[in-house]
Amino acid sequence: MAGGDSPGERILRGYEDSANELIARYEAISSAREYAPLAHLLPARAGRVLDLGAGTGRDAAWFAGMGHSVLAVEPVRRFRAAGARLHPTAGIEWVDDTLPALRSVTSRGLRFDLVNVNGVWQHLDAGQRHTAMPVLRALVAPEGRLVVSVRHGPGAPSRPCFQAPAQDTIDCAVDNGFALDYAEERESIHPANRAAGVTWTWLVFSPAI
Repeated sequence: MAGGDSPGERILRGYEDSANELIARYEAISSAREYAPLAHLLPARAGRVLDLGAGTGRDAAWFAGMGHSVLAVEPVRRFRAAGARLHPTAGIEWVDDTLPALRSVTSRGLRFDLVNVNGVWQHLDAGQRHTAMPVLRALVAPEGRLVVSVRHGPGAPSRPCFQAPAQDTIDCAVDNGFALDYAEERESIHPANRAAGVTWTWLVFSPAI
């Protein structure tokens, strides 16, 4: 998402401009409820979690509460500030970085028991998603998992979404050394998004043997 006037930069500005409204909306969602259908696929023991597009840190705090060490990656300054204020825990480290390259994250040379990509994938175009997938594969530990939520439907005018068919994401992941463990399409949690016909496909992958 580099470039002074790239689509990615415009999307990030859209999030900065709408942060006050979105912070309250994000925090109103229960992480336990959202992840309940795939809870059996999340790490059972305390480990290392990479939360990409961490927003206000709602999910990061939930993971940290289970004993995980969480690297929360969020490029929107106002979200990072809200997350540090709302979820002040030593179990979360905040990082300013973006897909598809994740240069700051990859420079650490770490692998993660869980890489969580929730509410982000639709903001990458097809080329960026294909660039991102091998980066994600390199970040997942041998026994780890990748969670991706894929949005279908319109985005806000200031935060446009690219079409992201679930099967394209599955095919890309398999081509890069993942195996599909779980796929489910759901209605959006937000009433306004449901009214607009927004749905999500939740995908869970593990490294192929």
